[in-house]
Amino acid sequence: MTRILPGEFEAHAQTIMCWPARESIYKGRIADAEKAHALVANTIAEFEPVTLLVPPASVASASKLCSSSVEMIALDMDDAWFRDTGPIYTKDYHPSGEVEVIATDWVFNGWGEKFLPFDHDALIARRVAEFLGHKLESVPVVLEGGSITGNGAGLLATTEQCLLNPNRNPGLTRADLERNLLDRLGAESLLWLPNGLALDFDTDGHVDNVAAFVGKETLMLQMCSDSSEPDHVRLIENRAIAKNFIDTNQLQIEIVEIPVLPFIGSGSHRSVVPYLNFYIGNGFVLVPVTGQRTDDAMLGIIRQVFTDREVIGLEVGEILAVGGGGIHCITQQIPV
Repeated sequence: MTRILPGEFEAHAQTIMCWPARESIYKGRIADAEKAHALVANTIAEFEPVTLLVPPASVASASKLCSSSVEMIALDMDDAWFRDTGPIYTKDYHPSGEVEVIATDWVFNGWGEKFLPFDHDALIARRVAEFLGHKLESVPVVLEGGSITGNGAGLLATTEQCLLNPNRNPGLTRADLERNLLDRLGAESLLWLPNGLALDFDTDGHVDNVAAFVGKETLMLQMCSDSSEPDHVRLIENRAIAKNFIDTNQLQIEIVEIPVLPFIGSGSHRSVVPYLNFYIGNGFVLVPVTGQRTDDAMLGIIRQVFTDREVIGLEVGEILAVGGGGIHCITQQIPV
């Protein structure tokens, strides 16, 4: 049997999302957050099936904002970031020719126990997989989906800033973590990038804000052209590591850069909204934008890579960043 973590750019059976549940993180703007989630769900539903998990008390309000093509499941949850709380789907290729989709269920601890409670979210991967009838495989290691990206051909990428943080797996060494990821996600090589974003305190530097595989041989990197920002140097360090990396199959990946890193707000309310926190689906790429003058140019770079997909900028980046994430953070794909 051969296992693989499919690339996000490969065919999807459907997308799963969650409805906003933890009102406090949106700083009094829960209505804006709900509209943003509905816009993302409705847009994706034009291209592929969408299942939306909704707290029972919010089903009525979600139904008013979402199109009839969005399937809803009432389910208790603590937060909306299903990329991190939901299953990470792999595919097992059996000698018989059978291909089996597996929902891997990793331990979720509220991003290092920073957001309490997380009791419902710790169970949501199992509950969703069982509801959808997917084979489940539990892994006794803390891991969030936003902390990894894969090329669908045996190569994974993550950040040291997140995975080596002692609030995740204090009893495991770097070698232990690498072995678990490679074994459970069917990979042969792991690219350790040093840095997530400087302001990414909530997730401790998830890779989906700084790097994403957009093809089997291509890694897109978020850069920061403003040399006054700490991320300028941090993301240059990531690029240097990625450019010099050669995997076990002797692949030297091609690098595509998004040069601009947008910021919003000021002081303690300052947030970062990386264009790279996009979601790749069947015939589309959804990119979080904030109405900045650089939006069109950065969308143009992404379009040059995804020539066979519709690249759509959705002006939901600001409210999702206030809540602590982006479009990629609220979506999770199930492969075909």
